[in-house]
Amino acid sequence: MESSCVPPGFRFHPTDEELVGYYLKKKVGSERIDLDVIRDVDLYRIEPWDLQDRCRIRYEQQNDWYFFSHKDKKYPTGTRTNRATLAGFWKATGRDKAVHDKLRLIGMRKTLVFYKGRAPHGQKTDWIIHEYRLQTHPNAPPQARAQD
Repeated sequence: MESSCVPPGFRFHPTDEELVGYYLKKKVGSERIDLDVIRDVDLYRIEPWDLQDRCRIRYEQQNDWYFFSHKDKKYPTGTRTNRATLAGFWKATGRDKAVHDKLRLIGMRKTLVFYKGRAPHGQKTDWIIHEYRLQTHPNAPPQARAQD
């Protein structure tokens, strides 16, 4: 088990704006992040119940885990995202939420729920993730950038 080493009393509870505007922006830009608190994980090669051990920051009260993961394409030349694991799949639910830094749109948040089994007959679980993406086209409306 690999875990981050952080100072005693440290609590990592970033806002959506901080996740997108600082952590994700720096990760995508290959910039240094001050503390190594977000792990790189291949979300599609790991089951949700194994994420805790991979993403744990050393303190007891942690109920949320943060990680970076590349999107896996369903087809090499397509735009559809593959969200399947060996045991099930992540299914998008609800509408994407805009993430703003003051009045400027900086990203989007998509909510996904994990289903055991194969679509369309999977069994819904209590596992939920929030997937963040950077805003790439400053003048385009958010729904024009939704990716599935």
